[in-house]
Amino acid sequence: MEQNQITGAIITAAMKVHTLTGPGLLESVYHTCLKHELEKAGLRVQSEVAMPVHYDGLVLESGYKADLIVEETVIVELKCADELAPVHTAQLLTYLRLANKPLGLLLNFKVVHMKNGIKRIINNKYRATLATTP
Repeated sequence: MEQNQITGAIITAAMKVHTLTGPGLLESVYHTCLKHELEKAGLRVQSEVAMPVHYDGLVLESGYKADLIVEETVIVELKCADELAPVHTAQLLTYLRLANKPLGLLLNFKVVHMKNGIKRIINNKYRATLATTP
């Protein structure tokens, strides 16, 4: 499955979860429901993945946790914020760079319409190849 199909499936699942539950719940509820929907769709999903950080010869085994990694390609970061801040985008970009993943989705469930809570982030290292992918 190519990356646009994966992100499309994730967005479809997020919209379904948001439609059925509505805004205002805890992030952990959306996390569990989204993981369930993605697995029902036949996607491989890893949850709360501890990722190492390498710094100046040190390896910090659990430097951060990715909310979801779908098909070993797309990092999904979930939020329940009044609005997405630039630091949320920067955080996901850092995760993409450290995990060497090409693509991420920032999903904010604290919105009236889920379409307003979706932000697709490309790891700059992969920008040229993703821009040419149909």
